[in-house]
Amino acid sequence: MSQTNSLPREVADAYVDALIAIDPVTGTYLGVKESSNRLPDTSPAGQEKLAELQRATLARLDEAERQPGADSDIERRCARLLRERLTAELAVHEADEGLRSVGNMATAAHSVREVFTVTPSQTDEDWAAIAERLRAVPAAFAGYRESLALGLERKLYASPRPTATFVEQLTEWADTGEGRGWFEDFAAEGPEALRAELDEAARAATAAVVELRDWMRDVYAPTIEGASNTVGRERYARWARYFNGTDLDLDEAYAYGWSEFHRLLGEMKREAEKILPGAETPWVALKHLDEHGTRIDGVDEVREWLQGLMDQAIESLDGTHFELAERVRRVEARIAPPGGAAAPYYTPPSEDFSRPGRTWLPTMGQTSFPAYDLVSTWYHEGVPGHHLQLAQWVHIADSLSRYQATVGIVSANAEGWALYAERLMDELGFLTDAEQRLGYLDAQMMRAARVIVDIGMHLELEIPADSPFHPGERWTPELAQEFFGSHSSRPADFVESELTRYLTIPGQAIGYKLGERAWLLGREKARQRHGEAFDLKAWHMAALSQGSLGLDDLVDELAQL
Repeated sequence: MSQTNSLPREVADAYVDALIAIDPVTGTYLGVKESSNRLPDTSPAGQEKLAELQRATLARLDEAERQPGADSDIERRCARLLRERLTAELAVHEADEGLRSVGNMATAAHSVREVFTVTPSQTDEDWAAIAERLRAVPAAFAGYRESLALGLERKLYASPRPTATFVEQLTEWADTGEGRGWFEDFAAEGPEALRAELDEAARAATAAVVELRDWMRDVYAPTIEGASNTVGRERYARWARYFNGTDLDLDEAYAYGWSEFHRLLGEMKREAEKILPGAETPWVALKHLDEHGTRIDGVDEVREWLQGLMDQAIESLDGTHFELAERVRRVEARIAPPGGAAAPYYTPPSEDFSRPGRTWLPTMGQTSFPAYDLVSTWYHEGVPGHHLQLAQWVHIADSLSRYQATVGIVSANAEGWALYAERLMDELGFLTDAEQRLGYLDAQMMRAARVIVDIGMHLELEIPADSPFHPGERWTPELAQEFFGSHSSRPADFVESELTRYLTIPGQAIGYKLGERAWLLGREKARQRHGEAFDLKAWHMAALSQGSLGLDDLVDELAQL
């Protein structure tokens, strides 16, 4: 790709084009139809090919930043994001983290499976591409296994606990309970004209799942037995940079998590008193709600209820606190496929919005759902959370850059906005019901607890003397799980999945609370700057039209709006 006299946004968008060519999973999420029949090279060679692209792009960016016009605000923001993101990604690659990527989410294997849920499947032509993509699954899983095998050779081990969970997930992918695997269930929805082709490809994909599962169970897991489940300060700092877009003061962040814990605990106690006077803890009141509170019964029913919640939020917020384009107003509630992590999640729209933004609820086998646990969570995942931010970026990609609107996302920016969105709905009076407000505070407490236990256990920090939980002891994953379970309304399987998640992707879970802090600080600085002329709706839309930023830059940019 020729970059002579290119400006940073052109360099960034050329990077996206080149990335799609080597990573068709990214292409599918962006809505590139030509990506639908392929999967990426997940081997060490494939990882290095991506790194070579990133290094070459950084060299081109050096030249682009010297061009006339590169110092404009829009070019400057894009350049800073591209440099920060690629540098952080290369740091992870050069530390060989891709050779020990095992866990209950965010691995190459999870990516291979999950991309099928967003692959176009409306026509026979779509399903023919899916059949070809299914035939690529064995090679993708083999490449992933090759990467892990090289990690074993170099004594770069994944954590044993997430490895055990991954083996369990692969077992579920191989047999969903009816004698056939997840890929076969997925292919069963295809047209009869392609039935034989789809079934054959799906069986081969399931066989690859079984082969990977057996190797993970019989070779990988025994080899890493006794390895640490935590990553230590050096690796944690690298991952924290990757997910947060800044070099954090980890000890300050840990102290902030505790300050939020104490603040939220006081609020929760006051709200719990309205629900169950005299309750020993807020979680006793939440347990009472599990049995006597508002519930939605039925999987189809909860999906419809969540859809209605988002539709209602859009109607209430559009024109008052946001100005939404018509295509941004469309968002779908979906039920997540089984065999994944327990946390709900969101997938952005394709670039042309032919696939809308979608929220996903993992049911974990449940058929009845407490409402208090869902309302603020869907404000987070849907509206005004992830959907409004990420769909707005896609909507204005032409005036930003394709990179800023899509693959350049900084996790803490997006998760911080979504947690800010929960707080915004509380500030705007949408959570006056005691059940829903206690559920919101419980969700906020979960994010504060994430900061505490994610940093605490990976760095083996000391629990403060004023903690109500094991003061003076040093964190371990076992203590982290006990703490999280006793300060959350979530069921045991969710808590188990969460702790495994923190061991799988260290440094990601802290971005919710630290990102929210950045968004709130940026808003407050903008409010002080404008005084009585501050317009929250205008600020929201300007803030959502910047594209992604790391926490290094976010507060400064928000304050200037």
